Amino acid sequence: MKRDIIATVPEELIISGTILYGDEFEPIEGYLCIKDDMIKEVGTDAHVDAHMTGLVAPCFVNAHTHIGDAVLKDPPVSDLDSLVKPPHGLKHRVLNNTPENVLKDAMGRTLEDMVLSGTCMFCDFREGGIKGASILSELLGIFKNITGMVMGRPGIPDGLIPGELSELLGIGSGLGFSGVNDIPYHILEEAVYTAHGAGKLFAIHAGEKDISDIPEAIGLKPDFIVHMTYAGDTHIKDLADAHIPVVVCPRSNFVTRVGSPQRPPIQKMLDMGITVGVGTDNVMLNSVNMFSEMEFLSKVYRLDDRQVFKLCTLNGAKILGTDKDIGSIVDGEHATIMVLDDESPNLSNSSDPVASLVRRGRPDDIKAIINGNGGIIHGK
Repeated sequence: MKRDIIATVPEELIISGTILYGDEFEPIEGYLCIKDDMIKEVGTDAHVDAHMTGLVAPCFVNAHTHIGDAVLKDPPVSDLDSLVKPPHGLKHRVLNNTPENVLKDAMGRTLEDMVLSGTCMFCDFREGGIKGASILSELLGIFKNITGMVMGRPGIPDGLIPGELSELLGIGSGLGFSGVNDIPYHILEEAVYTAHGAGKLFAIHAGEKDISDIPEAIGLKPDFIVHMTYAGDTHIKDLADAHIPVVVCPRSNFVTRVGSPQRPPIQKMLDMGITVGVGTDNVMLNSVNMFSEMEFLSKVYRLDDRQVFKLCTLNGAKILGTDKDIGSIVDGEHATIMVLDDESPNLSNSSDPVASLVRRGRPDDIKAIINGNGGIIHGK
């Protein structure tokens, strides 16, 4: 479905229909009024004169991506280390040998794909040192209709250029490292200290293919950990005790053959009070379509549908510290929402709007996306 160019939101925009309201996404029949990019009012009168109607839901928060490797989509799948381990994994060899203009084009197309599939915010672990972080930061200056958090890392895995960490933090929102088995621990400790001293985030992968890197990753006290696919009960308790959130990447784990319906242990983490978000991980291996991630979580992991939607919206925003503006529909918050056609051939005759959105929603069901920055993307 081709979308129109971004249009300006009217001074006052009224949308009616079924609204997934609040932090628990309770469906209410009514309307919401948007003014100055803010949700000014949510009411229960379903018979107002509205600019558009449909199923109104928060946009997605994709809490972990690697969009640089969009230059090589769907390569032959080998073992995890051969694909992504720095510095000689396939991803890193490709990134190091790709011209900057080709890299920018692939990343820009991925940003567009995220926007058109309902994502309003993402957090990217950006390879390539200062140059790599700068490329994504520059692209985000052009693509105003999505919010991106750039998590840079040093250009050399086992060493630091003087001042490199501070410069990376000046470019992005924090630091995102591959894992404690890939980098000297003293560098990671320095990165945590520098990031937190600058009031920015530090995050790291752990537990993706085994448990060997989990204890030391938790010991760093990061702002969040990505994967935890192989986390055991003791690790989950340690995470909960340390109040460390987790971002899971279920489809990615299956592609790289490290996942199963029990790994990562998402329900166990939720039961222990851990905040869990969701990311699509490497564009090389998976699309950035969060609808696909939701369907996978619902049908493979058998999670509650409302919980799945929360993982893909509000929980991601909480982990990234943006839940006051993004992730739910509440009076006074920024309007970052999508309006879906609940009469589409796919979504019509639904007995439960949340279940249908999670289990069968698709980007082509989107009628419009309001991005919170004064813009509206028209679909149908």
